[in-house]
Amino acid sequence: MEKYEDLLKKIDRLTFSDDGMFQAVMRDPEISAELVERLLHIKVDHVEYPELEKTIAPFYSTKGVRLDVYLRDADKVIDVELQSYPLEEPGKRTRYYNSMVDIDSLMKGQDYSELKDCYILFICKHDPFKDENDNPYRLPCYTFSNTCKENSLVNLNDKTIKVLYNASVYDKVKDERIRALLRFIYTNDCGKDDFANRLSAIVDKLKENEKFRSDYLAMNLHDRDITKRARQEGITQGLQQKAVDAAVTLVKKYNVNPEAAAKDMNAPLELVLEELSKVTI
Repeated sequence: MEKYEDLLKKIDRLTFSDDGMFQAVMRDPEISAELVERLLHIKVDHVEYPELEKTIAPFYSTKGVRLDVYLRDADKVIDVELQSYPLEEPGKRTRYYNSMVDIDSLMKGQDYSELKDCYILFICKHDPFKDENDNPYRLPCYTFSNTCKENSLVNLNDKTIKVLYNASVYDKVKDERIRALLRFIYTNDCGKDDFANRLSAIVDKLKENEKFRSDYLAMNLHDRDITKRARQEGITQGLQQKAVDAAVTLVKKYNVNPEAAAKDMNAPLELVLEELSKVTI
């Protein structure tokens, strides 16, 4: 596990795009609204309680989703995600996030007609889309809405838009304000852009904030505990599977009684029998 002193050093190296710092900076409703307005070209009249790392898990048996920043105003809901690592399955991920946001709204008693406009915004430091040869398309922005395949003039009008920015090619962006923001996210150089400089100043201030430092340390130590336990469980499961495989080999190759083989290899008998049921001895 990472030492406490190492985590403290890591805090001092945090940038706006780092997990934990991004959510903390976006706690300011004005900052959240300005970022959204700049990237989506929409007007946010007000922000109703930005919910950071909001978890939506409608049923105990379903896979929940933890959103980075979840904003509402009078007529729209906006999920903002910042991805520092390559984004896997961007299409299916945005589809799932969209569905969870809608379910969250309907669970509050709304009818379909009352669903607000929904924006799923991903800011990626790596190109989220590649061709069949694994070459990135290198577009600075990918915008998706549902239109009719047979006639592009026909729009499904489901009020959902998915926008994915590719900060790695910020220099290709024509809009100066968006280019400056993506440049800051990708390089951590705020340049002369006023908004980027404000973001950078908030980051520096948070690094010195004792509550943020304490919360960040607690979050990281907790995550590392979970990772350590998961790794240990994986090792244990791997050893168990080896024991089961060895017991099955004893039964198949040397005609050893399954109970005896399981006992000799210290393998769960039910797993040995399950593996044996899959093959013809």
